[in-house]
Amino acid sequence: MEVHHHAHTARKKWTHYFWEFLMLFLAVFCGFLAEYQLEHKIEKDREEQFISSLVSDLKDDTISISKQIEYVKTGIIYFDSLSFLLQSPDLARKHGESIYYTARLGVRLTPLVNNNRTIDQLKNSGGFRLIHDQETSNRIMKYYSEFPELRKIEEIFSDENVAFKEVASKVMDQSVYRSQINPDNSVARIPGNLRLLTYDLTTLNQLGFYAVQMNGSRTGILQLLQKLKRSAEELLMYLQKEYHLK
Repeated sequence: MEVHHHAHTARKKWTHYFWEFLMLFLAVFCGFLAEYQLEHKIEKDREEQFISSLVSDLKDDTISISKQIEYVKTGIIYFDSLSFLLQSPDLARKHGESIYYTARLGVRLTPLVNNNRTIDQLKNSGGFRLIHDQETSNRIMKYYSEFPELRKIEEIFSDENVAFKEVASKVMDQSVYRSQINPDNSVARIPGNLRLLTYDLTTLNQLGFYAVQMNGSRTGILQLLQKLKRSAEELLMYLQKEYHLK
């Protein structure tokens, strides 16, 4: 009777299993490192894109703010002149042309339009997490936190503007007001000794009072705009230096 011997598989040494485990671990670990590096690069690229876009916005802001500063300064000059001419009926009778011109131009002030494109994206998409440097985040937020105060004073000026126009409707002839507007919406200076509807001292004084009041708000706006301009320029220089941008 034949006896069949079972074949025995050679037993592997523990070092063999150790090397198999090590190779598998290294493969997984290297894959993890590659994925981490790729994700890190993607986030770094997105951060630089956001900052580059923000730099572009800040350049737009510095231009807009500079123009607004000059516009506000001109308005202050107009209403300083207007309030002076409304001090007495005699002055008002002699300077009707200047009163109509300064009153028509002095009320004009549109709110500052700044570029919020990138900051809105950063807030809405959670993009601030991509900005790894805390000082950079703080500087960005500090700049944009200065706008609410400006908006409040712009609203006060707007309310004062309404009150001014209510009194102006009792002083200014609307036919002259209509003739002052050019096709491009600019204001024409109508020559001649234009007459007012009234030379009542109380009414003239009330209109002059609102002109002074509006210039107080306008001066506050001017100060905030000048502060905003400095902040925009400082943030722009900081970001360009930190991220090696032009």
